Amino acid sequence: MISFLSRFSMANAKPNPFQRVAAQIQSAGRSLTYYNIRALNDPRLDRLPYSIRILLESAVRNCDEFEVTSKDVEKILSWEKLASQSIEIAFKPARVILQDFTGVPAVVDLAAMRDAVARLGGDPKKINPLCPVDLVIDHSVQVDKARVQDAWQQN
Repeated sequence: MISFLSRFSMANAKPNPFQRVAAQIQSAGRSLTYYNIRALNDPRLDRLPYSIRILLESAVRNCDEFEVTSKDVEKILSWEKLASQSIEIAFKPARVILQDFTGVPAVVDLAAMRDAVARLGGDPKKINPLCPVDLVIDHSVQVDKARVQDAWQQN
């Protein structure tokens, strides 16, 4: 299913209309593309909160006129005027960070889907998140004893 959706998306996507604001940066021997939203030369940009600017940069970077459109970019630039309305915009995060409480069930779901695809004769390697995901497991330390001479000893 994901493979079909990816092919469908790629077939309907158009070149990014905001390539004019893209710049190439060399870092560690790699060429990276940077989308400079200041190059949009839109006076509304200065009035946007920083969190909304992040949404704008994502929309400009991912604009393909299929999943993310120029209309989405315009809606974000018009944030001040549209903030009181209930509108929808496309958002494609560059990365998702999950903590263990929500991430472990997601990993289990992916494993179950891969297992089901394999049982049906499909390629389980096709079942993957659509954007990079980091799983952070941070188990807290529990203190049973403190401020006594033998606190460091195991019971």
